[in-house]
Amino acid sequence: MNVNNYAPLDIGKAYALSYGYAIPCDDDITSLDNDEVFVFGSNLAGKHEAGAAKLAHDSFGAQYGYGKGMTGKSYAIPTKDKDLRVLFLKEIRPYVEEFIEYAKLHSDIHFLVTKVGCGLAGYTVRDIAPMFAKARCVQNIHLPLDFVQCLIGL
Repeated sequence: MNVNNYAPLDIGKAYALSYGYAIPCDDDITSLDNDEVFVFGSNLAGKHEAGAAKLAHDSFGAQYGYGKGMTGKSYAIPTKDKDLRVLFLKEIRPYVEEFIEYAKLHSDIHFLVTKVGCGLAGYTVRDIAPMFAKARCVQNIHLPLDFVQCLIGL
């Protein structure tokens, strides 16, 4: 694990660990170790042209035309449709659940989750973080500290 990709030790991190969450990841992921994957918000058209999706494409192997799942060292969670319209929260939730199940099946990989849906899709941490509640005790899913703090009520 690249220690630079994880939030510094502080009270928020300590609470995250005590509540059964993996070490939260940092908001500024710029490189990955061999056992790490970058998880980002995407559109179903796979047009990775802005925000975390652009970083996923430019740095971590996300392929154009693939708007969900694994490509390269990236995992796309759709937050927009193929016409780049923002998906409703109820439409995003199944993609998050699919990701969590995928991560459980690939316990040898550390999944570094960005603030999916909180950038170009325009949702808040309070909107999106609850979708990741089932990531509790999945030690290879590293949520953003803001998501963990929301989930544990800080």
